[in-house]
Amino acid sequence: MNALNKLKINAPISPQQQGIFSTEAQTFLAHLCGRFIPSLEALMAERDVFQQRIDRGQLPHFLEHTREIREGSWKIQSIPHDLQDRRVEITGPTDRKMVINALNANVKVFMADFEDSMSPGWAQVLDGQINLRDAINGTIEYTNPQSGKRYQLRSDPAVLICRVRGLHLKEKHVTFEGYEIPGSLFDFALYFINNYDSLLKKGSGPYFYLPKLQSHREAQWWSDVFHLTEEYFGLDVGTIKATVLIETLPAVFEMDEILFALKEHIVGLNCGRWDYIFSYIKTLKNHPDRVLPDRQVVTMEKPFLSAYSRLLIKTCHRRGAFAMGGMAAFIPAKDPQQNQQVLDKIHHDKLLEATNGHDGTWVAHPGLADTAKAVFDEVLGDRKNQLDVMREEDSPIEPSQLLEACDGERTEAGMRHNIRVALQYIEAWISGNGCVPIYGLMEDAATAEISRASIWQWIQHQKTLDNGEVVTKSLFERYLQQEIEVVKQELGEERFDQGRFDQAAALMSQLTTSDDLCDFLTLPGYDYLE
Repeated sequence: MNALNKLKINAPISPQQQGIFSTEAQTFLAHLCGRFIPSLEALMAERDVFQQRIDRGQLPHFLEHTREIREGSWKIQSIPHDLQDRRVEITGPTDRKMVINALNANVKVFMADFEDSMSPGWAQVLDGQINLRDAINGTIEYTNPQSGKRYQLRSDPAVLICRVRGLHLKEKHVTFEGYEIPGSLFDFALYFINNYDSLLKKGSGPYFYLPKLQSHREAQWWSDVFHLTEEYFGLDVGTIKATVLIETLPAVFEMDEILFALKEHIVGLNCGRWDYIFSYIKTLKNHPDRVLPDRQVVTMEKPFLSAYSRLLIKTCHRRGAFAMGGMAAFIPAKDPQQNQQVLDKIHHDKLLEATNGHDGTWVAHPGLADTAKAVFDEVLGDRKNQLDVMREEDSPIEPSQLLEACDGERTEAGMRHNIRVALQYIEAWISGNGCVPIYGLMEDAATAEISRASIWQWIQHQKTLDNGEVVTKSLFERYLQQEIEVVKQELGEERFDQGRFDQAAALMSQLTTSDDLCDFLTLPGYDYLE
């Protein structure tokens, strides 16, 4: 049976969307699904087996059977010319105005995100692909229907990198042999087939960010996807380039192996700090001596996060790969004094990354690009990157350093703040918006995950807050009801009543009080999307 006949689309496609989801695109997607879905299902089962071992008391560690890879002297293949300088990257979802503003920002790279900063409704996903195609072709424009303001690309926009969905996420609107297909393959296939030729003609290429990998075997899966795609389209090996986010605790112990598995295609690793903190909680959830304090005090200066950053830099540069820094989630403030405080925090955070040896960093808002860029400009000088910073003077990073418990208080204020952030984010996400400004930060799924997972962990281990109260399910429910009223007052009754806060509160309660920690809030949240 022809693979295309096994692919079924269970949602409407407009004539405009048909242009990026053509028969040719569907045929390629079906080919990928037939080849890679079975092996992906096996990898997801491996995640469960790994987590069961950790839950029983084991701790993550460097793999003995891959020691030769870690101790070898190999390097990655090459880094394209237009990715040699990545000192500041901006990230955000793929809506049309955002794409234009991000590509026009004072940055080197825009990471167009189909993952943590996007709520993947069917129309949003397809329209996002249209927007990226139009941006690459130089035809994208947008007119605000209220103000009439027109947005167009500048003559030298940032380099575009596409972040596909994580391997755990499905695309429920498309099935293959009756099963929902991986969202990652859907995003990859459509972006690649619609844009690779135009990108190559421009002197660029099909570049990707790969999120939430947990092992080198998952990196090898992507390597196989890339090799097959290059063969399918008659392209040179290494045409596709990827940056892998090291944003799970298991992956930090396999960075050399991940680079090696993708050595023809990889250009760097990224410190996905917020997801990494979430993964620390999730992976070590049954370990009472590894419970994190308030989210606000878990900064990159904490020993376990500093070790993670330094190990990533040393590992990457030894292999000729970039070591990208993490996200500055702050957004500019309207009050000049408050805004200066934001810029000072950005400066401090980025100076720490740059002096550690990172080759670049992330910002969430164009208004922060100048500050971040100035820091890296000063540290880099005439260099485009910091591949020469080898950190040879560092002592070896031991597993105990990467797993070190984090000091800090657990406070009533911190718990209430977590509740309000998670509630508002979940409400926005199930309403179709995955990138939300809340209390001066640009929140995405990762920061909401920390908020709800922290409370779950405090409940499980009966931690005591600074007010003397033990965190229990009933305490959480009481705080939740109180904070719902706070959010209603902050937003106004009209906005609150028009939203989906009842559903968001029910979902948050389900996630936080369940006996088992749900892997990702986006999994049950996806049921709310059309």
